Amino acid sequence: MRRTLWRITKLAALEKGRLIIAWVSLITASVLFLAVPRLVGRAVDAAVGTGGEAGSGDLVRLGLLVIAVIAVRSVFNYGNLYMAEAVSQRVAYRIRNLLYDKLQHLSFAFHDREHTGNLMSKSTVDVEMTRMFVSMGLIRAGQIVLFTAGSATMMLLTDVRLALISLAFAPIIGARAVWASRRMRHMWLQTQIEMGKLTTVLQENLSGQRVVKAFGAEDHEERKFRDQNQQVFSRTYEVQRAQSFNTSLMQIVFWSASGVILWFGGRAVIEGRMTPGELTEFFLYISLLVQPIRMLGFLVNTFARAASAGERVFAVLDADSPVRDLPEAAPIGDVRGHVRFEDVSFGYTNRDAVRGVSFEATPGQVTALMGAPGSGKTTLMSLLARFYDPDSGRITVDGKNIRECTLPSLRSAIGIVQQDVFLFSATVAENIAYGREDATMDDIIAAAKTAQIHDEIMALPQGYETVIGERGVSLSGGQRQRLSIARTLALDPPILVLDDSTSSVDAGTESRIQDAMAEVVKGRTTFIIAHRLSSIQHAGLVIVMQHGEIGEMGTPEELIESGGLFTHVTELQYATSLNGVAAVRTSPAAQEKAAP
Repeated sequence: MRRTLWRITKLAALEKGRLIIAWVSLITASVLFLAVPRLVGRAVDAAVGTGGEAGSGDLVRLGLLVIAVIAVRSVFNYGNLYMAEAVSQRVAYRIRNLLYDKLQHLSFAFHDREHTGNLMSKSTVDVEMTRMFVSMGLIRAGQIVLFTAGSATMMLLTDVRLALISLAFAPIIGARAVWASRRMRHMWLQTQIEMGKLTTVLQENLSGQRVVKAFGAEDHEERKFRDQNQQVFSRTYEVQRAQSFNTSLMQIVFWSASGVILWFGGRAVIEGRMTPGELTEFFLYISLLVQPIRMLGFLVNTFARAASAGERVFAVLDADSPVRDLPEAAPIGDVRGHVRFEDVSFGYTNRDAVRGVSFEATPGQVTALMGAPGSGKTTLMSLLARFYDPDSGRITVDGKNIRECTLPSLRSAIGIVQQDVFLFSATVAENIAYGREDATMDDIIAAAKTAQIHDEIMALPQGYETVIGERGVSLSGGQRQRLSIARTLALDPPILVLDDSTSSVDAGTESRIQDAMAEVVKGRTTFIIAHRLSSIQHAGLVIVMQHGEIGEMGTPEELIESGGLFTHVTELQYATSLNGVAAVRTSPAAQEKAAP
C-alpha cells in the first residue's frame, strides 16, 4: 500500500510549483483559523469581566479582528482548494495519458488476457480514485495534521491537565484508523474488480447489440447485468457500511472525551483555575479537532480506495510486453519484400499454434495460405507483423531478423487487410487515410477506386466527407471490407497481407476487386489468407496448413497434380460451384469425379 501511494505522490511532485502554493496556502489558512478560538476566548473574558462602553469597544474590536482573520483565511483556503484541484487534475491527466500510451504499445498477448471493459474501468474509475487521493488525501491531509498539532499545542498552553485528558483519546482513534485503512483497502480492491467486470458486461452488450437482438437474448443479458450489478452493489454496500461504522465510532470517542472535559473544565472554572474565556477557548479548540476526526474516516477511505485503484493502474503501467524494440533495434529501411520463415514455432497460453514452419516468399510473389480454421494461417501473418514473437525460429525480411528492426518501421512496411473489419466513427476519407497522415485526396480516391468502392462512396450524402457510424454500422459488410482494402492500399506497403479480404463481397464485386488487385500486387510481396479458390488465382505459391504445420506447399498446378490436401479442397469447391467453373484449373481426375 505504501509503495503504491508513494508512486502516486511522486507523480504529484512533478507539479512542484502548484504543490508548494497549495501547501503554503494550507498552512497559512490553518494558522489563521487556529487564532480564532484565542480571540473568541478573550472576547468572552472581556464580556464577562468588563461592563459599560469600554467593554463594548473591546468586543467590537475583537469582533472585527475575528472577521478580518476569517476573511484572510478564506482567501488562502481558496488558494489551497484551487491548487489542490489543479494538481490532482494534472496527475489524473498524466496517468490517463500514460495508460493510453502503454495500452498502445502492449502486445496482443496482453490484450488477449485483459477484458476491454476492465481496462476501461481502470482508465476511468481507478484513475479518478488516484485523483481523489492527491486532492483530498495528499494535500488536505496536511490540514488534519496542522489542526491536530495546532489545537493540541494551544490546549496545552491553555491548561495542561485538560489537554492531557483530551489527548489520551488520540491513540485509540489513531489505532482504529490504521486498522480500518488496511481492512478497507482489500474491500475496495474487490469492489473495483467487480466494477471492472460490470463494465465488461456493459461493453460487450453494447458492442453486440445486433447479436443480442438477432437471438432474442435481451432477457438473458438483463439477468447477466443484474447479477453482476448485484455483486457491485453488495461489495459497495459492505465497504460503505464499514466506513460509516468507523466514522461513527470515532465521533463517539470524541464526544465522550468532550463530556469528560466539560466536567473537569467546569470544576476548574468554579475553583478559579480557569476563566470562562479560557474554557470557551479550550472547547473551541476541541471543536477544531472535530473536523480532523470527521475527515479521518473519509481520509482512511480515500487512502484505501487510492491504494487499491493504484495497484490496478500500475499493474498495467508495469506490464512487460514480450514484443518490444530491442536496444540495438534499427529502422528496417527500404524493403524489397524477401520474406523467410525459418523453423518458426509459436503457441498461445492455452495451445500450440504453429510448429516448425519454414518457407520463403520472394519479392513480387503472391503466396496463398490455405487450411482449416485454426490451422495457423492468421497466426503466421501475426508473427510477420510482430503482433507476437515466435517461441523459436526466426523471420527475416530482406535478410534482416524482424526482431532487430524497430516496430514502427516494420509495420509501416506491411499492409494488412483483416477479416474482422474495424472502422472508426469518422469520415470515409479519414478512415481510408488512417495510418497515413500525408495522404492527399487524390491518394484516397485512387485507393478507393482500386478497392472498387469509389462509386458507392460518391453516392453517399456527403461523399468522402460522410461520417460513418460506430464500427461502420451504416455500411454493408461488403462496403466495410472494401473500405478496409482501400485503407491498406493507401499506405502503399511493399508487403501486403489479405486476410480473406473478399469474404463479404458478392461474386461480381469480388471479380472486379481481383482484376484491380492484379495491378496492385505487382512488385509487392503479397500473402493471401484464403478459403475460396477464387481468391488465389494470382498465387505463385500455395501453402496448405494443417494442425499448425505445413501440410503441403507448391504452385497450384503442382498441388493439383499431387492429389493431396489442395486437390481435396479444389474438388469440394468445384463440386459446390454454382456455375460449374472452378477458379483454379483442376486435374482431369477431379473434374471427372465432380461431373454429374
